[in-house]
Amino acid sequence: MVETNPNEIVVVKSENSKINTVDFDNLVFGRVFTDHMFVCDFENGKWQDPKITPYQPMTFEPSARVFHYGQAVFEGMKAYKDDDGKIFLFRPKQNYDRINKSASRLAIPEFPENYFFKGLETLLKMESDWIKPGLGNSLYIRPFVIATEPAISASPAATYRFMIICSPAKAYYNKPVRVLFAEKFSRSADGGVGFAKAAGNYAAQFYPTGLAQKKGFDQIIWTDASTHKYLEEAGTMNIFFRIGDKLITAPTSDRILDGVTRKSVLQLAEDLGIDYEVRPVSVKEIKDAAEAGNLKEIFGAGTAAVISPVSAFEHADDVFEIPQQENSYASLFKKTLTHIQHNLSEDKHSWRHEVK
Repeated sequence: MVETNPNEIVVVKSENSKINTVDFDNLVFGRVFTDHMFVCDFENGKWQDPKITPYQPMTFEPSARVFHYGQAVFEGMKAYKDDDGKIFLFRPKQNYDRINKSASRLAIPEFPENYFFKGLETLLKMESDWIKPGLGNSLYIRPFVIATEPAISASPAATYRFMIICSPAKAYYNKPVRVLFAEKFSRSADGGVGFAKAAGNYAAQFYPTGLAQKKGFDQIIWTDASTHKYLEEAGTMNIFFRIGDKLITAPTSDRILDGVTRKSVLQLAEDLGIDYEVRPVSVKEIKDAAEAGNLKEIFGAGTAAVISPVSAFEHADDVFEIPQQENSYASLFKKTLTHIQHNLSEDKHSWRHEVK
């Protein structure tokens, strides 16, 4: 069934929904996808023909540039539903701005704001039944763009495809994580693409993260590429440290992703009267604090991870267990953040965006 909605987005509805085959109580992150997807192509110098179609495989030529030169960027967002059935996004303009910032760094044309929001909101209204109410439930949203031109000369593509797919989600991590401080491998370097959500950033992490997992760790906290003396971010989240009652996190740079959850945590810290500093954080400082008993918490912050406590870290064969805090900052931030996202508390900064 083909329709054209008032926003000039062609909609092709799926004949049969697969929602009744999904066990929403036992979801594996990023493995189940909703019935529809948003698609828009860049051809002849402009983005055109936005449409929503049934979720389905796509066909590309083997010479499509994305396969050879990695011109691909993405975003991570979530939609939430309150007990009245209203759908909310959390600071979506931040994600829109960031995907275009990422795209520009990889010589990909920026995507129009009206297409982004009209396409996203139309898709979410169609997939409303996939968004379950209740804390811990959400619909993970993956906007992304890839180079589709069939040519293998080493230059930017002339054609691209922008897409949005959705996946029902629960917690990314269901228990505190154990992390390894990087000593050899690097996530990014000065002047590189660390600040961008470029697909290759994540592919390059898989090998060293796999080595860490073989040692019994879940993630790596990356250190600066020049000296490996300063802690920067983890593989799927920005990272925070609590020494005494002070919260500390590294400043963003061209090596570190400017996380939406990260900046929200900093604003919440200010709202809650929690002392915090944004400054370089050295490995030595954290190890010294752990040895002295002053390191109270480490936790990660990200769209998929939300707030994820760290239970232990290792560096140079030194392992430090982090005792669980009775009234942790991590639990306070998670509760405050998720209550805003699910329309359960005041939204003093107007972070919620209702999909109407």
